[in-house]
Amino acid sequence: MSGGSASFTNAAQILRPPADGLPKLRGPQVPAQSLVPGGLTVRDGLIEALEPDPAGDLIIDASGCALVPGLIDCHTHLPFAGWRAGEYDEKVRGVPYEEISGSGGGIAASARALRDSPDDAVLAQAAGLAREMLAAGTTTFECKSGYGLSRHGELRALRLAQQLKRRVPATTTSTGLLAHAVPEGYSADGWMDEVEAMLPDVLALGSVSALDIFVESIAFSNTHLRRMGELAAGAGLALRCHVEQFATHRSVPVALSVGARSVDHLARIHPDDIGPLGAAQCAAVLLPGAEFLGAESRAPARELLAAGAILVLATDANPGTSPVFSLPLVIGLAVRLYGLSPREALAAVTLNAAWTLGLESDRGSIEPGKRADLVLFDTPVDQIAYRFGRNPVAITFIGGEPAYVREDQGWRLSGR
Repeated sequence: MSGGSASFTNAAQILRPPADGLPKLRGPQVPAQSLVPGGLTVRDGLIEALEPDPAGDLIIDASGCALVPGLIDCHTHLPFAGWRAGEYDEKVRGVPYEEISGSGGGIAASARALRDSPDDAVLAQAAGLAREMLAAGTTTFECKSGYGLSRHGELRALRLAQQLKRRVPATTTSTGLLAHAVPEGYSADGWMDEVEAMLPDVLALGSVSALDIFVESIAFSNTHLRRMGELAAGAGLALRCHVEQFATHRSVPVALSVGARSVDHLARIHPDDIGPLGAAQCAAVLLPGAEFLGAESRAPARELLAAGAILVLATDANPGTSPVFSLPLVIGLAVRLYGLSPREALAAVTLNAAWTLGLESDRGSIEPGKRADLVLFDTPVDQIAYRFGRNPVAITFIGGEPAYVREDQGWRLSGR
């Protein structure tokens, strides 16, 4: 159908923003999203009209279905090598992550696995996981480095992300998580010096859109967060931050002071920092998969929403703390653990996630002129969380073309 048109007919629900042209949703805009029956027309990969065209080259029977924007996963650690299932067994038995990390597990274990795996093996695993994500409705996702733990290793990870981009139908972005853990033989200050020195090589790749840092007692401090913010600003890159996951470090005010685009985790955010974050141009990215599997504290999602925050959900897909790759599963967790409504959760994995990655101008909402990355759920949206663990995706579309069709849903597609 490349270059042609597609017509969606008889959808039971179409998720629409309260107005066209909104870059993100916060405050009263979130519940103002509509879910109404109807159809739409796609032409040349873009949404053309909010009504069906009976003369379309491809007709999609959406009866009984919800049609929503393609899901966007703005926090993953792809590509990586191997798995860390043994650590999960330890965590279930009560061993804290800090102890696992201190004994050579955690990020260091994934760094060893990446170092010892050939490029083809890493890319084959990542491409397979991307196909799994596509089947769960993810049409755009972020990649991170962070398991390199050396100049060569971090640059290799970013190059692998570039190669993955060419292997998968989904759109990918690339973040340099250059301060994920302190490599052996370095102090935190010394490694930040190395980060600054490698930054020209990172920029020369031409694919990195953000820098990231993990602030925690086992990783980096707020001083290093401030420095990373200065490096990002100087390089013209967005700043992402892993903060307040295991303990309260009051990192949010520091992140806001250096213009962070997002603060991620927030399971231990200080109550006094919720209001300023709610008023800021900075996304609050919550990762309920990590909280659930790691028995972590729960991020205060309802308080953040009430404060007006740009609320986002993501998988945190990684081999250790959150081996989760399904955004419908994350929606189910967020509805149960945080008390979100389905519309609140959907805003957090569509337009707000697009804004976090700087892609809101062409995706994340169903409106004329935007890219036709779309997901057809085989149920109304209130059943996504209710039927927890079931994949509700019937068909995933990228640029208006079917990129994944569930085996029992091909009957919905007819050509002309």
